[in-house]
Amino acid sequence: MELTERIEQLIEPTVADLGFDIVRIQLSGKDSPVLQVMAERRDGAAMIVDDCADISRAISAVLDVDDPIDSGYTLEVSSPGLDRPLVRLRDFERYAGHQARIEMDRLIDGQRRFKGRLQGVDGETIQIQTDGGLVGLPYTDVKKAKLIVTDDMLAAAEESQEG
Repeated sequence: MELTERIEQLIEPTVADLGFDIVRIQLSGKDSPVLQVMAERRDGAAMIVDDCADISRAISAVLDVDDPIDSGYTLEVSSPGLDRPLVRLRDFERYAGHQARIEMDRLIDGQRRFKGRLQGVDGETIQIQTDGGLVGLPYTDVKKAKLIVTDDMLAAAEESQEG
């Protein structure tokens, strides 16, 4: 099991008890490691700085007890933002209708990078409408993916902040 998977297993119940879902965990850097935890509110409301601080305090307490990282590290907690990464298969379904960039581990139809409107998933295959047509991308071959900020997305975010 990878260290990030172990960390996620350790902190996920605590983060969930606070009313949040973990979006992604990354550990980077060798000399001075940084543990980045990206989370979002389960109720769909926007994250605020106090939410990140609450998660950070709770995670720190859990990690101090188990101590899965061998050296000192910096903990960073953040929200995914509008150009959020798409990590889990359900993310591609949830954000169907939105623009996304997807990079693959291997060539699909002669290319690795795809940009277009997400059309959801079919089993383990992500459907994306590109300029060249509808393409099915195997989820297991996704290297990285994220939403693209559009004017429609900005307007929707502004409305949710006002409402």
